[in-house]
Amino acid sequence: MTRKVILSALGLALIVGAVFLAKHLIDNKNKPKPVVPKVVKTVLVDTVQNTTVSVVISANGNLTAKERVELYSEVQGVFKSGSKLFKPGQKFTKGETLIRLDASEYYASVQSAKSNLYNSIAAIMPDLRLDFPQVYPKWQAYLNNFDLKNSTPQLPEMSGEKENYFITGRGIISAYYNVKNLEQRLAKYRIAAPFTGILTEALVTEGTLVRSGQKLGEFINPSVYEMEVALSKSYADVIKEGAKVELTNLEKTKTYQGIVARVNGSIDPTTQTITAFVDVKHQDLKEGMYLEANLNAENVDDAIEIDRNLLLDSQEIYIVKDSLLDVISVKPAHFSDRTVVLKDIPNGTVILRKPVPGAYAGMQVKAATTDTAE
Repeated sequence: MTRKVILSALGLALIVGAVFLAKHLIDNKNKPKPVVPKVVKTVLVDTVQNTTVSVVISANGNLTAKERVELYSEVQGVFKSGSKLFKPGQKFTKGETLIRLDASEYYASVQSAKSNLYNSIAAIMPDLRLDFPQVYPKWQAYLNNFDLKNSTPQLPEMSGEKENYFITGRGIISAYYNVKNLEQRLAKYRIAAPFTGILTEALVTEGTLVRSGQKLGEFINPSVYEMEVALSKSYADVIKEGAKVELTNLEKTKTYQGIVARVNGSIDPTTQTITAFVDVKHQDLKEGMYLEANLNAENVDDAIEIDRNLLLDSQEIYIVKDSLLDVISVKPAHFSDRTVVLKDIPNGTVILRKPVPGAYAGMQVKAATTDTAE
């Protein structure tokens, strides 16, 4: 009997507890959910004002001397010392002797050939006086002006076939050109500076035997340098000769002014680039220096320049209209590493100045023109 009473009491307690629990759950379900405050993101904006944008193309490269000569010997001989040492860094003026080889033996053979020519002409003078009295004076004048120490003068001009046959038959013409050939080769024992410049490489020293065809060094003009730059083929119609170029060193501490001197007429089929050559003059420049160049390619009218990250893959950009983000289609005119030039965006359009993470059309934002965005 006691067991039945206990069980009845427990059952009644469970029923009462279930009723109260159900009532509690129903009451909580009807309570309103907490309201999460809506966050409006502040974004940096700019107002479009179309202007003329200068397209600047960036490139880089090393300087090389525009005037450069590799020195080679065409004859063989011992390198004789001169008034200046043949060493890298040595300066020479135009026409000054760079290298002189010992030509004493060859000089003697040239003098011998000149003497033979003189004797040959002197031997025909009696015959000229008798058979060609009208041409005798000019040949006599030629002998009078003939000096073995100087270059052989040009033979008198022939006045007729008989004179020509007579002179040629005596071997005068062949002897003359043999002498001129020897004189030309004798001149190659001396190498003169083709322009005022500096020696950058010296491969021989005084007293050494120089052989024919041996490279002797390199000589450059340090007053004018050029830089070869490779540009995208899309600039082929834009880059023109005479365009101004601003060059800077790697440290951005010095700036130099140059111009586009030449543009290659063909496009490299491998890299699809076109080569331009920039001339630059400055006393601080040295061959081999690495510079960065900014080429003024063209001017784009009715355009603006913005951060490249603001342009979407769909060729659209975000604008702010009535505190909401929207997108408009744009026409890119030029791309650089960090910016893009856009054309024909209506003046007064409010666009983003910096990208907004998670942006989407219809997003509510608060526009700001200063760096106070969250």
